[in-house]
Amino acid sequence: MTIRVVVADDQELVRSGFAMILDVQEDIEVVAEAGDGAAAVAAVERLSPDVALLDIRMPVLDGIEACRAISARSSCRTVMLTTFDSDEYVYEALHAGASGFLLKDVRRDDLVHAVRVVAAGESLLAPSVARRLIEEYTAATARPSAPDAVAAERLGVLTARERETLLHLGRGLSNAEIAAALVVSEHTVKSHVGNVLSKLGLRDRIQAVICAYETGLITAGSAGRSVSSPSGVSPSGG
Repeated sequence: MTIRVVVADDQELVRSGFAMILDVQEDIEVVAEAGDGAAAVAAVERLSPDVALLDIRMPVLDGIEACRAISARSSCRTVMLTTFDSDEYVYEALHAGASGFLLKDVRRDDLVHAVRVVAAGESLLAPSVARRLIEEYTAATARPSAPDAVAAERLGVLTARERETLLHLGRGLSNAEIAAALVVSEHTVKSHVGNVLSKLGLRDRIQAVICAYETGLITAGSAGRSVSSPSGVSPSGG
């Protein structure tokens, strides 16, 4: 199946460069390029692509707002691109519905890999973003180690095994690693992951990580590892 992509960036050379890298792949087709966020949203609505690459800073409508609009109106998955390695942008993008976050100095192979991973329903973060995603941000915003009543009620819809699965998702483990930790098959883990995402209304594994912290299931400093990066994206989907 061909992965259909929209590339949006206000710098023509950057936009064309990304489009060229992707369009030469046998399984990827760039169906449109856009120079601002509003044009990107319009292209997604018109062409129904699988993935949209969005620059963070664009005129008319910035990448965050474009991502929010695309996530609300379509099933298209978004990967944010920026030269700014900023936690603020990361969290704004993730809460807007982004499935990935890459810096513009991403390697050619990692860019292609990112599109394929996100199109397959998984999520990823640039390595430098992943290293700080949990520890720095959650150190300032993490809940107490024991979940409060609201958090406990939210997690109450999960079975004990699904709660364990969410804990491991929050630590950034792949399905294979979760299977080893729980001593079950990867097929069983995939089922647990699907149930966790469905019951908690989560879009993907990145939102599961955020949920694990927001509910106090994991606290800053207790994660053990970081979320997957482009060169080490969890190979088993949710």
